Parts: sequence; structure tokens; C-alpha cells
Amino acid sequence: MAETVNALRSLREARGWSQGRLAEELGVSRQTINAIETGRFDPSLPLALRLALVFGRSVEEVFTLR
Repeated sequence: MAETVNALRSLREARGWSQGRLAEELGVSRQTINAIETGRFDPSLPLALRLALVFGRSVEEVFTLR
């Protein structure tokens, strides 16, 4: 079965943002951001799209299957 991996942490850190700051931008909890970054939670499609938009990337650049 394929595993979802993401570039969320590196994208966030490149902006100098904390998990809390990103969570505020998206209207989610810091715990949600942490769970996505650590692979414990796959975001919904709308949240994945919003994450990509915040970073000016495509969804495929943020999330990949391995």
C-alpha cells in the first residue's frame, strides 16, 4: 500500500513559520499541522488544496505517494 509523504515541514520552515502560525493561516489547530507533518494524519482534499495555495505550490509538490 502506498504511503503519503509531504514537504510541509520544509515548506513551513523555509518561511520561518511555526506550526501555530501555519495553523492560524489555515484555520486549523496546531495539532492538525503536527499530525500532517509527522504522517499520522492525511488532510482532507480541501485542506490539502489550501496548504498548496498557502505555499504557492501544486498539491503534488506538497504531497506525494511512495
